[in-house]
Amino acid sequence: MSAEKTFAQKALERASGEQDLVPGQIVDAYPDLYMSHTASWRCIRTLEKMGVERLYDVDRIAMVMDHISPAQTAKTAADHQLCREFAAKMGVKHFFDVNAGIAHIVLMEHGLIKPGELVIGTDSHSTIYGALGALGTGVGFSEITAAWVTGKLWMKVPQSIRVEISGELPPGTYPKDVMLRLIGDLGADGATYCSVEFGGSFTDSMSVSERMTFCNLAMEMGAKNAFVAPDQTTVDYLAQVGARDYEIMLPDPGAEYRNTVTVDGSALSPQVAVPHTVDNVVGVGEVAGTKVDQVFIGSCANAKYDDLAIAAQVLAGHRVADGVRLIVTPASASVMAKAAAEGIVTTLIEAGAMITNPGCGACAGNGGAMADGEVTFSTANRNFQGRMGSYDSKIYLGSPATAAATAIKGSIADPAEMMAVAR
Repeated sequence: MSAEKTFAQKALERASGEQDLVPGQIVDAYPDLYMSHTASWRCIRTLEKMGVERLYDVDRIAMVMDHISPAQTAKTAADHQLCREFAAKMGVKHFFDVNAGIAHIVLMEHGLIKPGELVIGTDSHSTIYGALGALGTGVGFSEITAAWVTGKLWMKVPQSIRVEISGELPPGTYPKDVMLRLIGDLGADGATYCSVEFGGSFTDSMSVSERMTFCNLAMEMGAKNAFVAPDQTTVDYLAQVGARDYEIMLPDPGAEYRNTVTVDGSALSPQVAVPHTVDNVVGVGEVAGTKVDQVFIGSCANAKYDDLAIAAQVLAGHRVADGVRLIVTPASASVMAKAAAEGIVTTLIEAGAMITNPGCGACAGNGGAMADGEVTFSTANRNFQGRMGSYDSKIYLGSPATAAATAIKGSIADPAEMMAVAR
């Protein structure tokens, strides 16, 4: 085994206090932050049954009411109420209510995600935190509850995969397309329990938001965590959100990887994941003309400010096709406020879009349900059967640009053919 270390080895050495870790080794790690979403009530009820009243470190707890916001039923309202009361009683400072938005984006915007730190969350797409150089990974509610009480959980040191992406993307093609192509090529299990490190000239040129899309979608090929090396772009973002007292952690140049994958961005085109799996990916031309009933622009993968701006750029001067419902759900209150201030919300509404409150929305089955036989084109990260209503409906996945072009035409369309879109 090489003495040089990957990012995952270094991050878990820091979190566990152990040295010279190797892939496959199991350690007790102490996460820096434990995120739990709307269903945090499960953790609270478990603590009540156990009679536990003292927590390991309440300042490491972050609770975000994002999956069902606002409450749809009396049961959900009671769950939210329980979480609010628990947070107040225990002194949980990092509590974000139904008005905040999607947990992942909200935590980053509030400076709670820092390079080199270990973050666990009750959502599989916690891999997104690698966009800021953290080791983020999804766990279950039992693991979060245990961390609340003991401060630790066991983790296996993952093998690492290196993904090198170079070249400039053609017009109409975006980071979402890169990731869909990569997932399609490697498969839904192509990176199972691996740390995926993204590098290369294109990765280096990406914004933090674009890096979020990369790391978020890495989960769809089975990744345990994802990582983009922090640079000046990262440092500038961290300063903007008030994150302090962090240490940038980089893999060693000679680190050992299970395999290395190279991608030529200049050879790509808009990609679409077709029903009912994320790794069933084709070029947009193969499904162009497929009629849709609904378009959803949202989720932690693609509802950030620049995602909404790209959609608005395509939609400007156009109208959503007759018979098509366009739902736009901003990732956070901050994203929505900026989009409103910049006129993006107005452009979307004038085109015929319905703007919903920030949060997970239709991606988590909260609104936007489909009837039997209907089709949605979505910017979310999953298209599993029944995820958005009827099991006899279909979900196609793509970028915000492809989604906007599809909304205009009423059928799946190539955004490059609609207008010249600059990345």
